[in-house]
Amino acid sequence: MLKLKIPPPGYMLIFAGCMWLLNQHLPLMEIVSSPWNKMGLVVIATALSLDLSSLFLFFRRKTSPNPFNPNSASKLVTTGMYQYTRNPMYVGLALLLTGWAVFLGSLSPFLLIPLFIVVLNVQQIIPEEQVLETKFGDNYLDYKQSVRRWL
Repeated sequence: MLKLKIPPPGYMLIFAGCMWLLNQHLPLMEIVSSPWNKMGLVVIATALSLDLSSLFLFFRRKTSPNPFNPNSASKLVTTGMYQYTRNPMYVGLALLLTGWAVFLGSLSPFLLIPLFIVVLNVQQIIPEEQVLETKFGDNYLDYKQSVRRWL
C-alpha cells in the first residue's frame, strides 16, 4: 500500500486549478489566441481517450488499476499503449493538462506541466514501481528495460 493521500487524477485537478489561477492573475503572454485555443479541446479529448482505453486494458485482463494499492494488481498489463509507455494513464493526465493550457492560451499554465510530471514521478510512479518490482520481479524489471516510463 502506498502512502498516497491524493490519487493521480486529484493531482491533475489541483494543477488544472492552479493553471487557471495563473492564467487569470498572471498571464505572462498570450501564445494561443482564439479561436486556435479551441484546439486544446481536441487535445483534452485525445487525453481522455488514452486514459479510458488504458484503464479498459486493466479490466480486460481482470486486474486492479488501483493507484493507492499497486500490490493488488494480479497481472502486468503490457499491451496497447503499455507497449510504448509504462504509464499511459499518467501520460494522458499530462496531455490533458497540456490541452487545458492550450485552451487557456497564455504561457503561464504551460509552466506547471513539468512540475506536474515531477510531482507524479515522486509521489506516485517511483513508489508504484518499487511495489511492482517486488511483486512481479524479473518480469517487471524486463518490462522496465524495454518500455520507457513516460514516452
